[in-house]
Amino acid sequence: MKSVLCFGDSNTYGSNPDGSPARHPYGVRWTSRLQQILGSDFQIIEEGMGGRTTVWEDPLEPGRCGLTFLPVALQSHKPLDLVILSLGTNDCKSFFGASERVIARGMSRLVETVKRFDYGPDAGVPKILIVSPIHIGEEISHSIFESVDEESARKVQQLAPFYKEIAIKSGCEFLDASCVAGPGSDQLHMDGAGHKALAEAIAAVINTLFK
Repeated sequence: MKSVLCFGDSNTYGSNPDGSPARHPYGVRWTSRLQQILGSDFQIIEEGMGGRTTVWEDPLEPGRCGLTFLPVALQSHKPLDLVILSLGTNDCKSFFGASERVIARGMSRLVETVKRFDYGPDAGVPKILIVSPIHIGEEISHSIFESVDEESARKVQQLAPFYKEIAIKSGCEFLDASCVAGPGSDQLHMDGAGHKALAEAIAAVINTLFK
């Protein structure tokens, strides 16, 4: 059985853009759909958290720094065959003031963390899939998310080529989620159709990796 750690933010957690229920149920979230597509030969581990960043500590939402928690997740779930890193949207929050290149450097730090982690004598380093985020909706300034604005939306749209460059240089796989899915009614989170499309796209990459 192949073990796959899905390390991401609220779109990995499954936040529902319609708000009721607050989280998409199992069978709707892309992680659970991925499990259903791949079947019993794979164990899909859900590790999504709303507000999670690559390397930033958010003063309004403490405890969301991916760089801090990633080693804990790796230790908890090793051995692993694949780590999916799906972050970046929250790095674009207005008060961080980070450029696209700096945000990409944050993703690079996570890749380095996965590669350098001590998995023990009986396990190898897992493969890595970098997923650049879906785009933010055009009406984000009218949403309930105070820390995300039009500039945040612009930055998210520019992340994919930077993430792809990291993937090429570090020997990782890459997928641009915005090519298959977009935000729902709240301008930030995927609806059920988006989760389904993303699961199918990720499954195609995984099937290529482990065929």
